[in-house]
Parts: sequence; structure tokens; C-alpha cells
Amino acid sequence: MIRTVVWKDLGDSRQKALLARPEPETSRELADQVAAIIEQVRHGGDRALADLTRRFDRQQAPEALRVPDHVLARAATTLPEDLSRAIDRAIETVGRFHAAGTPADTRVETAPGVVCESRWLPLDPVGLYVPAGTAPLPSTAIMLGVPARLAGCRRPVLVTPPGPTGGGDPAVLGVAGKLEIEEVYLAGGAQAVAALAYGTETIPRCLKIFGPGNRFVTEAKRQVAADRSGAAMDLPAGPSELMIIADETADPDFLAMDLLSQAEHGPDSQVFLVTDSKRLARATGEAVQRHLSDLPRAETAGQALACGALIVVPDLAEAVSLANTYAPEHLIIATTYPRQLAEGIHTAGSVFLGHYTPEALGDYISGTNHVLPTGGWARCLSGVAVSDFMRRMTVQEASPEGIAELGPHAARLAAHEGLDAHRLAVTLRLDRLDQ
Repeated sequence: MIRTVVWKDLGDSRQKALLARPEPETSRELADQVAAIIEQVRHGGDRALADLTRRFDRQQAPEALRVPDHVLARAATTLPEDLSRAIDRAIETVGRFHAAGTPADTRVETAPGVVCESRWLPLDPVGLYVPAGTAPLPSTAIMLGVPARLAGCRRPVLVTPPGPTGGGDPAVLGVAGKLEIEEVYLAGGAQAVAALAYGTETIPRCLKIFGPGNRFVTEAKRQVAADRSGAAMDLPAGPSELMIIADETADPDFLAMDLLSQAEHGPDSQVFLVTDSKRLARATGEAVQRHLSDLPRAETAGQALACGALIVVPDLAEAVSLANTYAPEHLIIATTYPRQLAEGIHTAGSVFLGHYTPEALGDYISGTNHVLPTGGWARCLSGVAVSDFMRRMTVQEASPEGIAELGPHAARLAAHEGLDAHRLAVTLRLDRLDQ
């Protein structure tokens, strides 16, 4: 069960240990395991994917890696009506928010006769990894597929683990159909990341891989991104994290369900409540115990709760400091004046303000993206956006008047750096103009 601690009673080392992410394996062990899987896929292709599916997922390997077009088309039209409406609404809200952040080309005359441009170009093909290890996640298909389409990616390649009978989750396939993602493959784990990075007989090699996953998926993305012949990665998006800052006005039942909603993702998820109220901490702990027994995934959530805590701090300023130290993937601020506290937050992946903004709203339908940096990477990285599916290329053009304006300055800088060819590349043109 989740423990309650008083922050000021812990020494520095115990405070650091409390906020440390769980490490079920040494980094070396994990890296070696993943490296072996990647090599197996690189050399064994489709057959290796099937073998690894049976070995790790304990699932029947699919008859074919690629989901047929007619299956995708049917999936989009045969979902339960209420689920189909929910998916459509999520596609709408996520699309509206991300469209507003789509980068635009720019053109600037930096000096008379010198024009510089910035052009945004879509990446193709891109790999979209949609997990289904402990639960299928059609919401992730939305969070990746919508910005990929807005970016103009012509060839999004979606991979998702097969289910018990070897097929894909109908809702994930339905999202792919609604977004007109034509290439969907049934593979999961580190082996799916390897297939996207290097290609197999069936799955195309992709330029960049997107999507959350467990520690094996995250480590595989890291390894292929470090290989020049591999694929770039979006961000480290591993086991889920939630921190809540709450004061006396918060509802313990709300807080309990928020904590449990992240804990049920997996046993390596991590959740914290930070509050200046001992009464609230006690009431929330009781609510967690009360609601946990009603959850189908109670065993999974219970394991995750053991790595979290209900932390009592002297005041909310200390709570903000603690949150910035931890840099959570998700941060809920359930206080009287949440926006005021949010001004002091600068290291969270996504922030949820007020008593009626559960993290689950962002997971599905508020419009922001739920593919976010974990493991403390929120200190310097952002969640997935349209720009992540694009690359920026700069263009410049100088007229004779332009090089006459800036050329002498460029030549002087080159001379200072001792790069004579650079200097001559400019001065030869300036001399030609004088002639």
C-alpha cells in the first residue's frame, strides 16, 4: 500500500531515494538484453519477429505481419457506436490543439540583398509505436497519428502488438482506418522498434520512431537512435508517472482515483501526492485503499503504489520545489489557486489545473498530447507535437548587392578564425564585383 511520509523528517539521502525511479534491473542487464533482441531482428527479419512474439508476449504470432486493407476499413466502421463517437471527438480535439501549433515557413531579409528562409518538411516514413502490453491504447494511435497527418507525413507506419489470437486491437485498427493510415503491422516490444529502425522483409525502415512503451521499448529506441544506421527517436517515454500537488480544498476521492489511474498502467509506474495537509494525506490514503479493491487491475496498481508516496510538506512552496526536482511526466495542481502555483513550475511534461481536470482527460481528449518525457527528462524535453514529425531546413540567397553588404564582414571573421579558403570564397566574389 502507498506510504505516508513527512518530507522534513527525511534526510537528503532518503529524500532522493524516495523520488528515485524504480530500477527493476541494472541498466547494463537491460541494455544487453535489448541489444540482443535488436541484433536478432536485424539478422532474422520477419521470422525473428514471430519468434520473439511467441517468446516475450506469449501470444500466437499473427498469420501476416501487415494488417490487410479490408480489415482496417472494416475496423473503422464496426466499432461500437459510442466508442466510435468518442474516438471521433478525440481526433477532433487533438487535431484542433495540434493544428494551432503547426510551424510555418518564414522568410526574412537579414540585410539589403540577403534573404534567409526557414522551410518545414515532413518526415517519411515515420514509425508510430502503439503499446498493447497490459492494455491496448487506441488513444496513443490518436496522439501519434493526428500530428503525423497534420505534419503532412505521407507514409506513417503503425506497429502494435498482436492480441491473444494474433490479431490487432479493433479500436487501434479503427483509429488507423479513420486517420487513413494504410500501413499497420502486428509487432511489439523492443523487436518492433528494431524492425522500424532497420526494416524487415515486410516492415519498412523508418526515419524516426514515436510512441511510449515499457523500459524495453524505451531502451530499444535509445539504442537505435544512437546508431547512425538506425532511426531517430521522439523522446524517452517509459513507465508512467504522476505527481499531485494538493491543498485542504482537494477531494480525497478525486486524488485517489487520479493516483490509481496512473498506477494501473503498470507495476513500474510511479505516483506521488504532495500536500501541506496531514488530514488530506490520511484521507487520500484511506480513499486509495477503498477504491483499489474495486479495480480489475488492482494487483498491478498495488505494485506501483508501493513505489510511490503521500508526502506531507510544510507549505505549497516546498511542494512546487519538490515537483521541479522530480520533473514528473504528469503534474496535477489541485489547489485553491492552481494557476498561481503553476507559474513556478518549469519541469513537468504536462500540467493539469484545478479540481476538475483529471490527468485522464489529457490522456484521451482534452487536446494535448499524452506522449510525454518520463524519467526526469521533462527537465529539458517536451511532449510530442506536429513539429516533431518535421524537420526544418534553412535556405539563403544573396544578390550582388547582398554579398557586397555582408561579404567584407564575413571575410574578416574568416580571417580571424584562420580559415583562408572561407575568406577567399567571399573575397573572390567581391573582387569580381569590383571588376
